[in-house]
Amino acid sequence: MTTRFYIGVDVSKATLDWAVTDGKTIILQTQTVNSEVGIKLALKVIKALPDFIISESVCCLEHTGVYCTHLLSSLYKIHLPLWLESSLQIKKAGGLQRGKNDAINAVRIAEYAFRFRDKIRLWQPPRPVLQKLASLSGLRQRLLLVRQQLQQPINEQQRFIDPVLQRQLIKSCQASLNAINTDLKNADKQIQELIQADDYLRELFDLVTSVPGVGNATATEVLIATEEFKTISDAKKLACHAGVAPFEYRSGSSIRGKTRVNEHARKRLKSLFHLGAMSAICVKGELQDYYQRKVGEGKNKMLVLNSVRNKLIHRVCSVVHRGQKYDKNYTPTLA
Repeated sequence: MTTRFYIGVDVSKATLDWAVTDGKTIILQTQTVNSEVGIKLALKVIKALPDFIISESVCCLEHTGVYCTHLLSSLYKIHLPLWLESSLQIKKAGGLQRGKNDAINAVRIAEYAFRFRDKIRLWQPPRPVLQKLASLSGLRQRLLLVRQQLQQPINEQQRFIDPVLQRQLIKSCQASLNAINTDLKNADKQIQELIQADDYLRELFDLVTSVPGVGNATATEVLIATEEFKTISDAKKLACHAGVAPFEYRSGSSIRGKTRVNEHARKRLKSLFHLGAMSAICVKGELQDYYQRKVGEGKNKMLVLNSVRNKLIHRVCSVVHRGQKYDKNYTPTLA
């Protein structure tokens, strides 16, 4: 069915700015509170537009994390097609821009939806169990960050300050560190219980963790990032999403630096695959042999390590596609 109305919403913590266009002009602009009541008021005004039909409309908004919760839930209930897009993607597509406020952003989002209507990607909510898993994983990441911020400075200054003062500092924050470690164990336990309680999630988790170098934290983040391999199932796309895929920068005979990975990536996923690659090359096996051989040939260590990350991602996608756990003793048969 043809889309006739394009709704752009700029989401902030307190307010929602709405803009509706038919592709020619902006036919409505309004602002409401970011709550279920405010959303209902805006929808009442939008539905009153001449010839407005929900099935012939699409609502585009930027991904702003938890601030989108009420809006996504309310619009999905009334079957209004939703398009959740990256804020950077919308900004880059807008070209040279001067000035910025919430009302202008709503108009730009609506115009973006109309201009790129042939590339529309409708949003579907992940399963409730995956939403819970994402919340627990986010909590775990915050706990790890707090522990690092508290513990790392104390460890680094150990060689430079008086030992008596060092012991006093450690004693002062030991209770907090113990509490954080307890919370981390509880979060890990809840994550494992959640995964084990769901048959499909447990099956995917077992497949992903069968790959040497891929631990529980990495597997959990992969399942969340790919929405159980529904939104991202191709290894090359996952490598790009994780910031592992290299890109060249060339124009004619001009080469702007070496081929390198792009900074736009899911940083947490990249960090976990980096740790997995570091773990894999420390254990005897194919990846360690590959790393040592390439370094011995004079290749840059980080370049080779990035290739190991790529291999891990391809192996993860491969075991999921085949539905079989990784077999480290597998030998390909030549015809």
